Amino acid sequence: MLSACDRYACTMRRADRLFQVIQILRRSKRPVTAAALAAELETSKRSVYRDIAALIGQRVPIRGEAGLGYVLEKGFDLPPLMLTSDEVEAAVLGAQWVAGHGDAVLARAARDLIAKIAVTVPDNLQPLIVDAAARTPPGWKIPPDGLDVAQARAWIRSGRKVALRYRDSEDRTTDRMIWPVAIGYHDAARMLIGWCELRKDFRSFRIDRVLSASFLDERYPARPSALRAKWLASLPREEAGEAPLVRPRKPNAEYRRRPRLVV
Repeated sequence: MLSACDRYACTMRRADRLFQVIQILRRSKRPVTAAALAAELETSKRSVYRDIAALIGQRVPIRGEAGLGYVLEKGFDLPPLMLTSDEVEAAVLGAQWVAGHGDAVLARAARDLIAKIAVTVPDNLQPLIVDAAARTPPGWKIPPDGLDVAQARAWIRSGRKVALRYRDSEDRTTDRMIWPVAIGYHDAARMLIGWCELRKDFRSFRIDRVLSASFLDERYPARPSALRAKWLASLPREEAGEAPLVRPRKPNAEYRRRPRLVV
């Protein structure tokens, strides 16, 4: 017979598993099968079926059936910041990297994010923030930006054109009209990626080599998400399922590291 403490532990374990089922469904864009859920949760498919039934009984809007997969309908969410210790460390580690490598606006937002997490997580998770064991080194000799990166991100989201005067690695200056799709963050440089009207192709521009930039009100003739998908499809991938590399036209050692992308 289970003691009261053992029964409580089992209940908590199942409660954690129900929470994880919702998390898995929430992050997936496609139906998730019971087999996939069972594999990630390290439990049996029978337990998954019981968990799904329990969640549906609690009015969690899950659609699907055994053999086909399950989806979580839009509009459902969990209370904010119900974070595990691993999630806290992941969030703080990522925010540390952005604080050290992002542009001024993102760096400030990252520091604010760490502060917000610190005041909302329970006391037992506080050491993961104030005395974090997982750390990232600060940015090293990142050159100053040649344009307003925060405004560039806004223009990416709104699908507007940007006119650049650009100096390349051989000190040649050209004027470019681009349709920006992403900002790439390297360890020691930032890149603006976009469709170049001059070259009739996607190009990557080091932001510190931008001599001047004009943010135009004119929208380019494509949806930003469609243009970004076209750019992503054009990139080589080192391994299936990995994030694509952003490469300049003539790669060299300076560019070989995979960037962090922000849109």
